[in-house]
Amino acid sequence: MSAKPRVEGSVVAGFPSPAEQYQEPPLDLNELLVRRPAATFFVRVQGDSMTGEGIRDGDLLVVDRSLRPADGDVVIASVDGDFTVKTYRRDGSGVRLEPANPAYPVIRLRHGQELDYFGKVTACIHRFAGK
Repeated sequence: MSAKPRVEGSVVAGFPSPAEQYQEPPLDLNELLVRRPAATFFVRVQGDSMTGEGIRDGDLLVVDRSLRPADGDVVIASVDGDFTVKTYRRDGSGVRLEPANPAYPVIRLRHGQELDYFGKVTACIHRFAGK
C-alpha cells in the first residue's frame, strides 16, 4: 500500500507563519479536485488559446459534465464536431466561446451551427516549464 502525500503546512509569500508546527492530514487529490466522480473526467490541453486563464499546452483539466454552463465558465465544448476549451459567454446577442489569448478569434455561434457542451472545467493541473 502506497502512502498518500501529505500537505506539510502552508507557504507564506512574505513572513513566516507562527503555526508552522501544525500538520495537515494526508492529501488526496481526488478528494480535493473531484466532487462528483461519476460525472468527472480529465482531458489534456493541446494549444495555447487559453493562456490568459492560466491554461497552457500540456495541462490536465478536471471537467465536471454534471454542471451546466453559466456565463464566464471555462468549458469543454464541440462546435460542429471540433473540440475546444474556451470561456462560455451568453448574453442578448447569443452564445459565444471566447479564447483567453488575443491571437485567437472568438467563436460566435451562428444559426445552424451545432454546439455540444461536455462540461465545466473545475481545475487545471500544470507543471512548471522545464520540469
